[in-house]
Amino acid sequence: MPEIGAGGLMVALFFLLLVLRVPVAFALGLSALAAMWQLGFGLDLVGDLLTAGIGKFSLLAIPFFILAGNLMGRLGIADRMIRFFRVLVGGLPGGMGLVGTVVCLFWGAVSGSGPASVAAIGPMIVRSMEEDGYSRAFAAGLVSTGAAMSIVIPPSIGLVIYGVLAETSIADLFIAAILPGILCGVLMLAALPFGRARDAGATRALSPDPYPGLRYRQALRRSFVDSFWGLMTPVVILGGIYSGVFTPTEAAIVASVYALLVGGLAYRTLTLRGLYDCLADSAAGSSVVMLVVAYAGLFGWVVTVDDLIGQYSGALLGLSQNQWVILAVIMLILLIAGMFMDAVTIMFICLPIFLPVMRQLGWNPVWFGVLVMVNLAIGLFTPPVGINLYVAANITRLPLERVARGVLPFLVTSLVGLTLIAAFPGLTRLMLP
Repeated sequence: MPEIGAGGLMVALFFLLLVLRVPVAFALGLSALAAMWQLGFGLDLVGDLLTAGIGKFSLLAIPFFILAGNLMGRLGIADRMIRFFRVLVGGLPGGMGLVGTVVCLFWGAVSGSGPASVAAIGPMIVRSMEEDGYSRAFAAGLVSTGAAMSIVIPPSIGLVIYGVLAETSIADLFIAAILPGILCGVLMLAALPFGRARDAGATRALSPDPYPGLRYRQALRRSFVDSFWGLMTPVVILGGIYSGVFTPTEAAIVASVYALLVGGLAYRTLTLRGLYDCLADSAAGSSVVMLVVAYAGLFGWVVTVDDLIGQYSGALLGLSQNQWVILAVIMLILLIAGMFMDAVTIMFICLPIFLPVMRQLGWNPVWFGVLVMVNLAIGLFTPPVGINLYVAANITRLPLERVARGVLPFLVTSLVGLTLIAAFPGLTRLMLP
């Protein structure tokens, strides 16, 4: 059993502060400062450690991807995508469930943030699914699940941070996550029959036609033209990374510039007021993430100095001789942690302990990174306290319990997807060069 030293007391103090509802960033910082004082280190180290924690070039991708997501949300790209997919498959029985799934996954390639995706596209998808015969709780569950996959489908802020911590190619992580993300999305479709509240034929007439008076082919052509530049977003981002034209960090800047060009030249929806709001929202969102990153770096430094990594990773390796048992324990820890904390905080706390175990057992770091992201994504919508559930309850004005019940079928399909990715690591290598 690991000794309870300054590092162990730091972890205990961190969780105590969380229970007292202290914001995560400050809980990390205060507990780390208390441990540093107990270890006898001067606080003059704090400034250097905070600077070192956020002074990494790869982390520049975070604020720019947040900015790109906000720009694309405010410039009408989400609306155009929903209209296109609605025309494409919305006429099928239960088609809006398929549309909701596709749009959530597609938006994941734009946003990179689960709760932000729920807030951005959730109201439109929930309303459209209700009109097509789905219950509101089930629609909220679908949005909560699909938006959570935003941290799996590239460009993913979580994968950027994992790549920095694990010293693994972020470009490889982005490419490796594509098929697992699509797999989880396809499995979501298996839950759609459980969400029909009433006969679709009786309600489809309530759903407004986005292109009244046009035949199917004409409406499809019109919607494709309207949404073309938005649909090209992941092609530009991932195509540039995959072809080596730019790095993932540079891709974040390209995505922001691309959004500005689309809004200003193609859609003409960009205004000075809208740009100011996007910059303000992005600065606020980025500051929250980067503050957590900075204080988590301080927290991680104490973990290293007090040898918590060696103690707890050794204890984990001593649980069993079977690597699958160890992997199951790691996944269970991440799943439970994901119900209470955001992915960034979890990675900074847990990965310093799990990564040595990964290396000791010879696991592929890219596969392990994708597996971690899928696990953390599931935690975002796992009842009773998954963060996405609260956002979905807020936008639908439903009690949290009803949203939690609506998400259960998707929780089952997502756990199946997690198991398949764990059992078949080759899924993460198929698209790598």
